[in-house]
Amino acid sequence: MDFYLGLAQIIGIHALLGLSAWCVLHTGQVSLAQGGFFAIGAYVAGMMTTIWHWPCALALGMGALTACIIAVAVGFPSLRVKGLMLVVATTAFSEIVRLFFFNLKYRVDTANGAVGPDGSLGFGGIRYFPTNGWSTFEVNELIWALVSVALLLLWALDRSRVGTLWRAVGEDELAAQSVGINLTAAKVSAFGLGGAIAGLAGGVYAHYATHIEHGNFGILLATFAIAYPILGGLSSLAGTLLAVVFIQGFLLEGLRFLGDWRSLLFGVLIVVVMLVRPNGLLTRSLTLTIFDKGRAGAK
Repeated sequence: MDFYLGLAQIIGIHALLGLSAWCVLHTGQVSLAQGGFFAIGAYVAGMMTTIWHWPCALALGMGALTACIIAVAVGFPSLRVKGLMLVVATTAFSEIVRLFFFNLKYRVDTANGAVGPDGSLGFGGIRYFPTNGWSTFEVNELIWALVSVALLLLWALDRSRVGTLWRAVGEDELAAQSVGINLTAAKVSAFGLGGAIAGLAGGVYAHYATHIEHGNFGILLATFAIAYPILGGLSSLAGTLLAVVFIQGFLLEGLRFLGDWRSLLFGVLIVVVMLVRPNGLLTRSLTLTIFDKGRAGAK
């Protein structure tokens, strides 16, 4: 039972990470910066609870806010480019963040010994959950409550004027600009919200793992982040969640006996989906068809 609860935690954290990338991809931008925002949220939230003894909710909020501010700051210059140059710029940003935490040493003496980031040795002792008596089930409740809030927020935004602007920019920038849409504002707002959600996911991850290090936030994490909404389909938030469950639950855990061959299968999966269903596993038309069938059956 503990195994499945732990797997549910990982799926929930990666669901938040995938939703953060969904925001940016919705505007037609491919960004590999989500791993960097994830790392920022993880370190900031971890330092809040271990060094300054903040409550978990405030620590997670501070991690998300810090990641959001940095995302907006990075978004203004980065999102003036697009395509391959944006991928290169955001990859460089993620590597800068990772190397910053690789060199960050900020240790504070406490009654239980020194705590805080210790450079290449990582950042351990993030034990807010066990210290305060949180059970695995309660941690799951927190994670999935945050996933639910993020899903509801993005669902509402997708159906609001903001979502309309994002989709317009993602489908045709020139047409969107010709009708008066501010491209920079649309892209930066998506980048900032995506950074906040990624920072929130990172803060939860730090407290789930209790020990983090720079190696946790490499290019593979950013690849997973953009793979989830691409495979699931940008027209459906449920598609992102479905992709996370399939990749983390089945491909990585269910096929663990295959070892490193799972990485090859992951690459093959992306290629196949791009060829067979370029719009992702769940498209808006498929979602509406399922809904209409269900409504007809109810009648």
